[in-house]
Amino acid sequence: MIAVSAAACYLPAASVPVADLLAGLDPGERETCAALGIERVPADDTLGPTELAARAGRRALAEAGLDPSDIDVVLTVESRAPDTLVSSEATRLQAVLGADRAMAFTVGGLGCASLTPALLAARGLLCADPGLANVLILHGSKPATPHRYRHPVTVNGDSGAALVITRDGPVRVRDILLETNGAYADLFRVHYRDRIAAQWREECADPPTYSFRLAVETRNRLRSLTAALLTRNGLGPDDIACYLTQNLSQAAFQSWAEALGVPIAKPCLANLAQHGHLGPNDLVLNLGAAIETGHLAPGDRAVLLNISPAAAWSALLVETGAPAGGAHHL
Repeated sequence: MIAVSAAACYLPAASVPVADLLAGLDPGERETCAALGIERVPADDTLGPTELAARAGRRALAEAGLDPSDIDVVLTVESRAPDTLVSSEATRLQAVLGADRAMAFTVGGLGCASLTPALLAARGLLCADPGLANVLILHGSKPATPHRYRHPVTVNGDSGAALVITRDGPVRVRDILLETNGAYADLFRVHYRDRIAAQWREECADPPTYSFRLAVETRNRLRSLTAALLTRNGLGPDDIACYLTQNLSQAAFQSWAEALGVPIAKPCLANLAQHGHLGPNDLVLNLGAAIETGHLAPGDRAVLLNISPAAAWSALLVETGAPAGGAHHL
């Protein structure tokens, strides 16, 4: 088991009303976008993914009472479109934060589900090396293209998120499950080599596959992942206080709730409306909101679900509050 000893999000103060994005869409796209349940998204074109991640990282370090020199690993969830090619996003963040003693590297490849491999890597490091104590996970979420609307899925906002992962803390990650399917690897893509950045556009190669085939597989995967997660931890549905997911659309929430037979927690709906989709940072934001609003009380358990059209599906079991009988680790 690993724990989250501190978590922080950075959301730009400026935001864009979704209504302002509709003018550049065709009639079918406008109708779909307007029905997502998203009112506005945070946006600051002066901030790139590195700075967004760094601002969240500084907040997480302050919350944990740590200096940058206390960090053993800087683990960056890769950007969908980094500031530059070839250079190292991971070591740049290490330098920006002043975590000079740490080792730094990047994980990802699963789009908005990439927080899960980061947690798996952090768990493996802390389990394998007793000399490591603090892992800082970072991500700056920035749309890969100038068009914030991803048809027919969601509207993307800007954000940074950071987690300080330790062996014990106020939020324990008790279990992690991840499944992937390469059949959808390039369902969404951006052609960029022969185009200037202003012409980049995220395209769905096969909308019916996304809307029907992948949607059905997602419902089945989430149902089976959740059942497996509970079974292997000796838990039943009544042992879970709430279910949290990423923020895509109201229709997605309804579909997932029907598949699981349980409601998606209200903080997810509120964050969807005010912030839209923040990539891998959605779960960090939603978990913090669930704790702050009392949807997760000390000693409660929650299931965190994540989906990526890459395609990947993950389920995390977390528990809040002081562990009964003291700390327990892998």
